[in-house]
Amino acid sequence: MTSTTAVVTIAHGRHRHLRRQHASLASGTLPDHYVVVAMDDPAVESWTTIGEPYPQVVRAPQDPRGLPLAAARNVGFRTALELGADVLVGLDVDCLVGSATVGAYQAVVRERPDVLWSGPTTYLPATARDCDPTDLDALDDPHPARPSPARGTHWVGGSPDHFWSLSFAVHATGWTTVGGFCERYAGYGAEDTDLAHTWRHSGRPLGWVGDARTYHQHHPTQEPPVQHLDDILRNGAIFAERWGRWPMGGWLAEFETRGLVERTPDGGWVRSRATETVR
Repeated sequence: MTSTTAVVTIAHGRHRHLRRQHASLASGTLPDHYVVVAMDDPAVESWTTIGEPYPQVVRAPQDPRGLPLAAARNVGFRTALELGADVLVGLDVDCLVGSATVGAYQAVVRERPDVLWSGPTTYLPATARDCDPTDLDALDDPHPARPSPARGTHWVGGSPDHFWSLSFAVHATGWTTVGGFCERYAGYGAEDTDLAHTWRHSGRPLGWVGDARTYHQHHPTQEPPVQHLDDILRNGAIFAERWGRWPMGGWLAEFETRGLVERTPDGGWVRSRATETVR
C-alpha cells in the first residue's frame, strides 16, 4: 500500500497567512493532500488555488462558546484519513514550512508511527512579512521555550507540556487509536496540551524533529492573551478536571497580578469580583 501525506490547517481569517503557507508548501516537499478547515469563514470555504498543493476545503461545526479549534482539527484529520493519508501533519494557519519540513515529518512518522512528533518554530518579526519562502532558513531562530534539536537529528522523549499545535505530525494508526483532540474544549487554550497528555497516557511517546522547522508569521497579539481570558478559564477548568491540575500557569499568574483573576478555595481560578461584570 502506497504511503501518502496530508497537511491539515484550520483557519478563521488570516487569509494572507493562509496564502503564504500554501506558497511555502509549494516550495518544498509537496504533501499529497492539503486539507483546510474553515471555521465560520465563507471566504476560506470558497478558497481555491492555482498550483499544487490543491486544497480540500471543509467546514468546521459552529460552537457558541468560540472558535472550535479542537473539533475543527478533528474534522480536518478525519478528512485526511478519508483521503487515504497515513502521515498526518497539523499546521497552524500562521505557520510557514521550511523546504525540508514535510519530508522530515514523513520520514520520522514512518520510522516511528507510535510517536507524536513536533518540530522547532521560529517567531518571525514583522519585517519578514514579505519574505520569500526560500529565504526562511536564514531567519531560523527557534522559540527558546520549546526543544530545538539540531538539523539532521531527532529524538524521542520530553514533556507533554512542551507540545503545541503549531506544527506536529502523527501516523494515522496512532491518531485513530488515541482519538484526536478532546472536543470539550472550545476557544483558545489547553486543547493541545490535553492531546499530548492523552497521547502519553496511552503509552505512546512524544518526539522532536530538527529538520521539521516552521516559521510563525507575525500578527498583533497581547501578552498575556487577555482577549482570551474567559476561554482560558473555561478550558483550564476542563483540563484540571481531566488531569488534576491547571495548565497555562504563567498566564494565570500574570492575570492575577493584573487583578483579572483570583484563586478559589479548591485551587481553581475564576474572574476576580472586580472584573466579573466587565466583559
